[in-house]
Amino acid sequence: MPRVRSRVKKITWVISIGVAIVIMIAATFTVKDMPLFDDFVFMAVVVAVFPPAILDYVDYRWKKSMDERLPDLFRSVVQAQETGMTLPQALEEASKRDYGPLSPELKKMANQMSWGLTFEEALQKFGKRVNTSLVRQTVPLIVEASRSGGYVEKIFAPMGSFIQTTLRMQKERKAQTRPYIAIVYVAFYVFIFTVILLFKTFFVQMEGDPIIGFSALTPQEAWRIFFHMSSIQAFFSGLVAGKMGEGTIRAGLKHTVFLMISGYAALKLIAW
Repeated sequence: MPRVRSRVKKITWVISIGVAIVIMIAATFTVKDMPLFDDFVFMAVVVAVFPPAILDYVDYRWKKSMDERLPDLFRSVVQAQETGMTLPQALEEASKRDYGPLSPELKKMANQMSWGLTFEEALQKFGKRVNTSLVRQTVPLIVEASRSGGYVEKIFAPMGSFIQTTLRMQKERKAQTRPYIAIVYVAFYVFIFTVILLFKTFFVQMEGDPIIGFSALTPQEAWRIFFHMSSIQAFFSGLVAGKMGEGTIRAGLKHTVFLMISGYAALKLIAW
């Protein structure tokens, strides 16, 4: 997975929201009083959310891959140190190996140290470029150890163990929250199934007759209400799933897009 810079994500948000606004304006002047207006609003929401959701997922996979290769990097540095290499030499040797997306960053760090940057400066620049959760935790510890005058090399071994423990805890947390994400999906599809069943067996069959609690509610009006309800349910259910699964609401955008499109397809193809 390639890296997605924050500037690219911001530009994508601006473009997506801009296109969504254009769709809304066009719908307002063309199909405002028609049932098709709801479809345009739905499409505008999907257009605003879908591209940022894709980029956020790609960036998440890149950061995850970076964090997973950190223990291997620290282990290689320790092994190189045991052979008598200095820290810059150990990093330069490690940069020649394949650590996935971590390799280009290591090469850049080794080049910066060869150009005269100190280990601390190169490491801080590395932390700013990568900016993952584990890198933000480990880089300050290594920098402080370097400033205190200790043997920086001896920090890498326990730091690798710390990262492995943290990654294992993250996997356990995801395994524990996965059933709750499944509950969110099941609850949404049960809601869709109930809506379709209610619409097919109650509203459609009583077309033309007054419905209790309503004044001659037509199937078209009932379908529109159900469509609004399912879209809102899908949007916020996806955000909740992302918060529970990955710890951020932004991570729920991909769930939101999937639930909204699947719910829309079910209502369009089955209910209507």
